[in-house]
Amino acid sequence: MKLTINGKEKEFEQASLTVTELLKAESVDMPEMVTVEHNGDILERETFDTKTVKDGDSLEFLYFMGGGISTYLDYARHKQLDYRDEDYG
Repeated sequence: MKLTINGKEKEFEQASLTVTELLKAESVDMPEMVTVEHNGDILERETFDTKTVKDGDSLEFLYFMGGGISTYLDYARHKQLDYRDEDYG
């Protein structure tokens, strides 16, 4: 099965996958925070376990960040990025 994910074509052995399976297969960071657009439609998180994707589908994995600098610092800590707290007050 061929899918377009975030603008890049990828190939999978399976004929179909649920969105949850796809997020795992793609090792998506913080899957509990991702919003998925499937063929132009935003999916409800409750459907991830049952919504299947198939050959030719297009998906976007989106992260919406809010809350300013504290959200960035929480994200940086989670990802173990190189940052210095003193640079951000």
